[in-house]
Amino acid sequence: MFYVKNQRNGKEIYDATTNLAIEYFLLNEKKLDEPILLFYINENAIIIGKNQNTIEEINQDGVDKLGVQVVRRFSGGGAVYHDMGNICFCFITEDDGDSFRDFGKFTEPVIEALHKMGATGAELQGRNDLLIDGKKFSGNAMYSNNGRLTAHGTLMLDLDVSILPQILRPKQEKIESKGIKSVRSRVTNIKPYLAPEYQDLDILQFREVLLKNIFNVEDTSTIKEYVLTDEDWVRVEELRRKYFNNPDWNYGKNPKFEFKQSKRTPAGQIEFSLNVEKNAIKDIKINGDFFGLGEISDVEKALVGVGYNREDLTKAFEAIDIRRYFGNVTVDILVNLLLGVEE
Repeated sequence: MFYVKNQRNGKEIYDATTNLAIEYFLLNEKKLDEPILLFYINENAIIIGKNQNTIEEINQDGVDKLGVQVVRRFSGGGAVYHDMGNICFCFITEDDGDSFRDFGKFTEPVIEALHKMGATGAELQGRNDLLIDGKKFSGNAMYSNNGRLTAHGTLMLDLDVSILPQILRPKQEKIESKGIKSVRSRVTNIKPYLAPEYQDLDILQFREVLLKNIFNVEDTSTIKEYVLTDEDWVRVEELRRKYFNNPDWNYGKNPKFEFKQSKRTPAGQIEFSLNVEKNAIKDIKINGDFFGLGEISDVEKALVGVGYNREDLTKAFEAIDIRRYFGNVTVDILVNLLLGVEE
């Protein structure tokens, strides 16, 4: 496995738009003959899931006041906050066709590393969260494209959790489904759970120990590295401008819709926003924190013009590989949600 440093001219980069562009480049355009591990640290930023409606996930006033970047990633899942007390890990490998949504496969090395540091209660729970004492310290997501797969997540060592209620607006259904009172009450930092000898580590020292444990080495200088070339950096900057530093990508275009149907499902939050004309779907937008392999715009296009009734919607969804696009959800759940029928 190659380790890639997000450094240019020996200087580490803490800008979320650049770091996400590096990850996207390594996944889609830099085909190495071994898996890749990338660690990066971002200054204050909210990272939005690919299929989320940015405006509904964030408190724009708080974001503006506190100078927080808002950047959309290419993977599904929910919004997460990054600061200099958080580290992001990213595994990039060939897609074997069986690993998508298998978060245990990619989080196991991280969990084992944390156990060695004294955080023995760290474990994977639910779809994609790492928890200690029932509190989340890591959110994980995946994205697959062109036969390659990235599995990435956060590790909250000493993140400023007090800022979360000021900048994030989690949906009430999500809060209720987890039996919690607030976004702040369900998260924790790793630091209090580490063994005494690791309590004073800063974020860079913490990363150093993680690397030693993941690669099982005494000295990180012995780890095999890939160093980004000048040509690589040209392409990274092009991707940064095209996507991650582009307001149209980060916020999206959200036209007015007549009504919305939203629900927490086994696949995650799914929201349909639509206009209906002459009893058929005229326009539709699908948002949520579900994990899908395909482009959700394919589903939106397939639903335009479909009769807004159970029979026609059922036929339309049955013609779509819904597990590929949404995950663990049934046709009946989607049809009932779209029609606003309580189950």
